[in-house]
Amino acid sequence: MIIIGITGGVGSGKSRVLYDLSENHGAYIVEADKLAHTLMEPGQSIYNEIVENFGREILKEKAPYEIDRQKLGSIVFSNKDKLKLLDSISHPAVKKNILWQIETKKAEGVKIFVIEAALLIQDGYKEICDEIWYVWVSKEERIKRLAKQRGYTKSKCISMFNSQEDDDYYKKYADFTINNQLDYENSSKQLNARLNKLMHSDIIL
Repeated sequence: MIIIGITGGVGSGKSRVLYDLSENHGAYIVEADKLAHTLMEPGQSIYNEIVENFGREILKEKAPYEIDRQKLGSIVFSNKDKLKLLDSISHPAVKKNILWQIETKKAEGVKIFVIEAALLIQDGYKEICDEIWYVWVSKEERIKRLAKQRGYTKSKCISMFNSQEDDDYYKKYADFTINNQLDYENSSKQLNARLNKLMHSDIIL
């Protein structure tokens, strides 16, 4: 099994890369953010700890009193300390679950296991992954995409960008950078070439 970590800033188009890996290469995909949301559900491992630290005002008004991710997001994206607190609660639980999934899928014969996470490098996934791929798009283009796709204002985009590391940090630690600035076909060619190289390397698929 080869384990590939995918990271990149918000609005960089990581979902497009994940779709390509899944549909065209049969990769098993784990999105850390979605997994964290699952683990935040009532009755799951980190629900109580998040409520204790951020207060019941982040909960929806009706039972089963799920965490309102929009309310929680408005808190953490405007306060780096709050974001670090949330990360310190959710990331270890997510990582533990991913390590379990790796062993499970390896036993099932999965050949390509992909982990997508914004803080992939910071959380030590480089030790787990055979390669880290960074999906790059300029900040100007990301703002355009986020405004069109999600209705975000420029100020909200900049606030989110400021909560993440800059491009140079990711490029320094990544094994491979996908330039996702242009069209899907261009990005797909880069991805295919890298996978072909890995398949002919010493990494056993």
